[in-house]
Amino acid sequence: MASPTLVTPTTSSPKPLLHIRCKHSTPSPSTNTATTSHRRTFLSLSAAIAISSPLSVIPAALAATDEEYTKETQEVITKVRNTINMDKTDPNIATAVAELRETSNTWVAKYRREKALLGRLSFRDMYSALNAVSGHYVSFGPTSPIPAKRKTRILEEMDSAEKALLRGR
Repeated sequence: MASPTLVTPTTSSPKPLLHIRCKHSTPSPSTNTATTSHRRTFLSLSAAIAISSPLSVIPAALAATDEEYTKETQEVITKVRNTINMDKTDPNIATAVAELRETSNTWVAKYRREKALLGRLSFRDMYSALNAVSGHYVSFGPTSPIPAKRKTRILEEMDSAEKALLRGR
């Protein structure tokens, strides 16, 4: 049971309650036609814009071609190999890791949406290797060398992805 001290009266005047309409009350005819007129105008303009907009139809030309995928994947493979084989005392390693992360993020963002590429062996191996490299550098920093076991696995995945690219997979 609530104590009377918890419920304290206020000294200000109470705010008036909002007028609540009953579902069965009929609005005035002038309000109803004005609302309908504005709604129809809005819908017709929206439909006209949607039909004439170039964004409403996505052309097939925006999809990546096999040659483009192969070329960009090969470039990423080369960049990954060069970066993970750098000496930990190299002064350019932090810059190389930053460039690799940017390149890998761009590659993943571009090709992750392509349903035709998701089943390819080259995509799977490449994605796995990029995930391992990025995860290492995010967790341990750009100057931390990749452990030998992880490095071997990444290089094997790169070789496998490269072979699959040559076969068109």
